[in-house]
Amino acid sequence: MIFEHEIPDGCRLYFGDIAKTKRVLENKVSDFFDDRGFMEIVTPNFSYSGHQSIDDETKLIKLNDKDNNQLTLRADSTLDVARIITKRLGRTTDHKKWFYIQPIFSYPSIENYQIGCEWLEHKEFSDVINITSEIFEMLKINPLIQISNLNIPKIISKEFNIPISYFKDGEMAKLFSMKIDWLDKLIYVQTKEDLEQVYSLLPNCLKQEAMKLIDIAAKLTYTNITLSPLYFDSMKYYEDIYFRAIVENDTMAKGGQYYSDGVESLGFALCTDNLLKILEK
Repeated sequence: MIFEHEIPDGCRLYFGDIAKTKRVLENKVSDFFDDRGFMEIVTPNFSYSGHQSIDDETKLIKLNDKDNNQLTLRADSTLDVARIITKRLGRTTDHKKWFYIQPIFSYPSIENYQIGCEWLEHKEFSDVINITSEIFEMLKINPLIQISNLNIPKIISKEFNIPISYFKDGEMAKLFSMKIDWLDKLIYVQTKEDLEQVYSLLPNCLKQEAMKLIDIAAKLTYTNITLSPLYFDSMKYYEDIYFRAIVENDTMAKGGQYYSDGVESLGFALCTDNLLKILEK
C-alpha cells in the first residue's frame, strides 16, 4: 500500500531551511557564472532517446511522444547542452560559455540536481579547474580535487596487454604483481613533483599524456589537489583529462574534456545534493 504522503525512492524533497540553502547556493553560483561571461540555458526535461549520452540504457526512464517516437527523461546535461547550442541555436548565437541549473533523472525514479557549465571550443583545462576551485572558495569548502588522464590507463591496457578492468576496478594488487618498475612508481604518484620524478622512466607512448597532467597542475591556484594518472572510469564522452572533487565518499563536482560533433570542449557539473550535505553542516 502506498500512502499519499510517500514519495518514490530516489526523489528529492527539500523544505524549510535546506530549501532556502539550495536556493541561495543556486543564486550564488548563477551570479558567479554570470560575472564571468557565461549565459544560462535550461534544456528540455525530455529528449529523444537517440540523443542521450548514457552507455547503460537500463538507467534511462523511457516513454513515447504522440507519434510513438521514444523519449527519455534527461539523464545527462553535458552533451545535451552542447548539441542544442551547436545544432539548434548555432544560427542565432556564437556564444561559447554556458551554464545550467537543472536536475537529471535515471531509472527507476532517481533525480539529482546539478549546476554545471560548458565551455565550447575551449582547450585550456586548468581554466575549468580554477573556476571550480573559485566556487569552492566562495562556498568556504575545501574538497580534494583528483585529476586524471583517462588516456593513460587506456594506452597501458592496449600497449602492454593489461586488462582495463584492473584500472576501472582499482585492482592495484594485480598491477603490482606484474613487477613493472615504472608502473609501480606510477601507482604512488599524487603530486606534480611525484609525476616529474617518474616521467623519465615512462615508456615514450605515455610521456605526452603524463606531461598534460604536469602542465595542468603547474597552472592551478587551488592547493588541495592530487594527481591520479591510473584512475579510470568508462565515460561515454569524457575522453582525455577528467577531474572530480571529493569530500569523504561524496562527489562534489566532476568534469572533463569531451568532443561534440568533432569540436573539443570542456565542462563540469557541481553535484548540488552532495554540496547541500556539506553546507548544511
